[in-house]
Amino acid sequence: MQNWWETSWNGNRYQGTASNQIKVGTCQHCEKNTVWIVNKMYYPDNGNAPFPNPDMPIAVKAIYQEAASIQQKSPRGAAALLRLAIQLLCKELGEPGKNINSDIANLVKKGLPPIVQQSLDILRVTGNDAVHPGQIDTEDPDVVANLFKLLNLVVDYMITLPNQVSGIYNTLPTDKLDGIKGRDKG
Repeated sequence: MQNWWETSWNGNRYQGTASNQIKVGTCQHCEKNTVWIVNKMYYPDNGNAPFPNPDMPIAVKAIYQEAASIQQKSPRGAAALLRLAIQLLCKELGEPGKNINSDIANLVKKGLPPIVQQSLDILRVTGNDAVHPGQIDTEDPDVVANLFKLLNLVVDYMITLPNQVSGIYNTLPTDKLDGIKGRDKG
């Protein structure tokens, strides 16, 4: 639910015409503001990217949101930032974070599922091609939009899902957990 303050850029109170409407909305839940001009949100500037996964680490989320803010103005820039975001994500997942290709290879050795590896490599290769001349058209809005989706999916698979399963698993009775541990030792 939003509380709204409205005016027009000629200084008159908004009279029902959308041609010169300026609105500020304040969320009653989080108390953050949005700024709208003629029914288009200009602040915060999230582009068309989906909201970041709530479990996305803070440093990764900051880069994700920066990429979202420039997605419409510079799709290439957004693709490059998303590549940086997965480099930070690999570091959050326990890798050194110095060489993204090596980090992905290490995660594969640790059992990273192929679908997640492919998602990371799509982000890596597309982000690299955004900075260095390549064959991928990072000016295509659909290409860049898919990168945001992939990053959310990687976070979902690598962070959200394990947290959810672990939380439920740990509610099992202690004797059942001990039995499972015993089974898995031998």
